[in-house]
Amino acid sequence: MTTNRALPSLPRRRRFLAGLTALAFTPLTTSCGGGDDDDAGGPAIPSGPTVAPAPGVAGPAWWGFGRDAQHSAVSAIATQDLNRIGWLTPLDLNPQYRGSGGPLLTHYGSPVITSNNTVVLPVKTGSSGGFRIEARSGGNGGPIWSATTDYVLPAHNWIPSYNLALTTGNRLYAPGAGGKLLVKIDADSPSGALQTMVFYGDAAYAASSAAYDASVFINTPITVDPLGNVFFGFIVTAANPAGLESGIARIGADGVGSWVSARFSASDNGVAKVQTNSAPGLSPDLGTLYVAVNANPGTAPVQGGYLLALDSTTLAVRNRVVLIDPQSDTFARVSDDSTASPTVGPDGDVYFGVLETVSGAHNGRGWLLHFDSTLATGYTPGGFGWDDTASVVASSLVPSYAGSSPYLLMVKYNNYRRAGYGDGLNRIAIVDPRAAQVDPISGLPIMREVLTLLGPTYESGNSGPVVEWCINTAAVDPFTRSVLVNSEDGYLYRWDLVTNTASQRIRLTSGIGESYTPTAIGADGAVYAVNNAVLFSIVR
Repeated sequence: MTTNRALPSLPRRRRFLAGLTALAFTPLTTSCGGGDDDDAGGPAIPSGPTVAPAPGVAGPAWWGFGRDAQHSAVSAIATQDLNRIGWLTPLDLNPQYRGSGGPLLTHYGSPVITSNNTVVLPVKTGSSGGFRIEARSGGNGGPIWSATTDYVLPAHNWIPSYNLALTTGNRLYAPGAGGKLLVKIDADSPSGALQTMVFYGDAAYAASSAAYDASVFINTPITVDPLGNVFFGFIVTAANPAGLESGIARIGADGVGSWVSARFSASDNGVAKVQTNSAPGLSPDLGTLYVAVNANPGTAPVQGGYLLALDSTTLAVRNRVVLIDPQSDTFARVSDDSTASPTVGPDGDVYFGVLETVSGAHNGRGWLLHFDSTLATGYTPGGFGWDDTASVVASSLVPSYAGSSPYLLMVKYNNYRRAGYGDGLNRIAIVDPRAAQVDPISGLPIMREVLTLLGPTYESGNSGPVVEWCINTAAVDPFTRSVLVNSEDGYLYRWDLVTNTASQRIRLTSGIGESYTPTAIGADGAVYAVNNAVLFSIVR
């Protein structure tokens, strides 16, 4: 074991993306949902509960993807035992499977849960889009309210996620058409229509709404800070009266909107937009906004890009860093098929997942890049980053840990058997961002593995490759010293960090190859997991 160290400064902070879209790569098809051995098909779509809503309970809210603006995914309440499915409801009324009995390559948005235990979820209604919002009782799934949206998906390969966000004051935000936000003042209330907010001005939108609806698309989850400021990425596909081009938007708690161009912020004409599916992250002091930007996919769904550090009030650039593959020592792939979002540690360090430059060169695992809060210094990367947002684990939750870091990271740790030399021994891992070991794949230093857990279900027989873990963010429960994590085998697991075992599990479906899914915790400690286009509430 070696201690973590800053990576040497390299002469790579130059403008290099302008010609990048001319380069074609083989799309990564060995990640979660991309295998050719999946035999699950499209089941009958279940119906959500129709019972009267159960009374609410007072508890901690789950505000959005990864729970908070740092995407720590740390629960503020002890989770209930994984004993039974309390209720379930579809997230997709028309799921699109690849071929007959093939995988489901759709990213589903995270539910948000109010402090009154109202679960608000996005529901895809059509084959290629169309979304409505449903609010249900966390106690029994009974419907409270619903609303149809006019949101239109941006151009995509895998279907992007549609995500909601809550403020600490219980205001709900959802993406709408034309780059506008749909707003419900009280997410718990069965009354009150959706209102709208437009970051480039209500009057501008009203004057040319059809043109904006056809050319401006929100393409990231929404991030809300504790003060009520809202951040998201958007794509622009045509000239417009407001002079918009693809970039990052902010709507302040005072309702005032602003935006900045992704190309301008990166100072690189090869940059086209914010990375689709990647939620902006905020520093613990809320002063710095971290956003991933990338090139257009060109002839294949892979791109290079930058991580930006912006002033969270003015959106002025504080720093930018080219996202580099540590193995090839050139640009990493910043793919729109990924949902990797910046995780910001309690000390302000920033973690972001990318793919390797050459498909399969790192067994399709990518890298978890690690920077200081200014992005000026890079540190030893983690050995897995593809389509994964790291969760934060306090070191005290792992009794066997003897290192010096105050916190660790929980990550997916698949080793895809159809990529490079992958053996199919797919794991999840707790890694130390301040210590290093030798990566057995590349021979480079990577974050030291503190704990790993092998997937418990073999793909076939009683040995060999195991079924992949299927998360883009796990939920950490500090009260039970455990992590809640979903698998493609159709089970939700509790990973006990004291015994390093899967101490509990519950079967959700028969299992399916699918794009990565989020996990969330309710105000009453219920666990929410997504499998095969369905949201499950798991209770004692």
